[in-house]
Amino acid sequence: MQARYAIVVAGGQGLRMGTDIPKQFLILGGRPVLMHTLEQFAGCEQITLALPKGQIDYWHELCRQHDFGLEHRICLGGATRFHSVQNALQTLQGKSGCVAVHDGVRPFIHKSVIDACFAEAERSGAALPYIAVTDSLRQLTTTSSKAVPRSEFVAVQTPQVFDLGRLITAYRQDFSPTFTDDASVYETARLGEIALVEGNVENIKITSPQDLATAEYILGKQL
Repeated sequence: MQARYAIVVAGGQGLRMGTDIPKQFLILGGRPVLMHTLEQFAGCEQITLALPKGQIDYWHELCRQHDFGLEHRICLGGATRFHSVQNALQTLQGKSGCVAVHDGVRPFIHKSVIDACFAEAERSGAALPYIAVTDSLRQLTTTSSKAVPRSEFVAVQTPQVFDLGRLITAYRQDFSPTFTDDASVYETARLGEIALVEGNVENIKITSPQDLATAEYILGKQL
């Protein structure tokens, strides 16, 4: 098994949540969301957390208050998610293996999915989790819309896992607004195909009060 690393990106401001506290610091089951997320990657050789400069001292204080001792490195977040990942990759220069990039507000990723993504990335170079689309879909045109077969689409989650050297190469590109996630950066660099691994439906991204309520329900079922 190759060395495994994790980058957790947490740059949210809580605007859609309607709170003054960034969403990754909201309390879930007695602790900040971000602590639940980081713990899912406890087996990695290094965890790098990308945070905005103005949130780093607050995070340190939260770790003290909650006696959070999981070892991790902190790097400065950038103007966009792309730049945050780019900065985090600098902490892994000279290393080899695979790296997972994960959203800080997805605390319910199953460890079995993480392991499956790492295993696939070790084989093929890149892997990401997905879940099936259950809603009907329509494609928008300039004047109308049309139905499309949902069997041809999937919803993509994180962590997105890559060969570390290839991802570092991909992030040497200039930023483009077409980059929606790490997979799109990787694909634009033409470094190979990305394999899909079945994810878990509980792996929601907490961005709204409704999401937080759902997260409390999921956590309650796990206890």
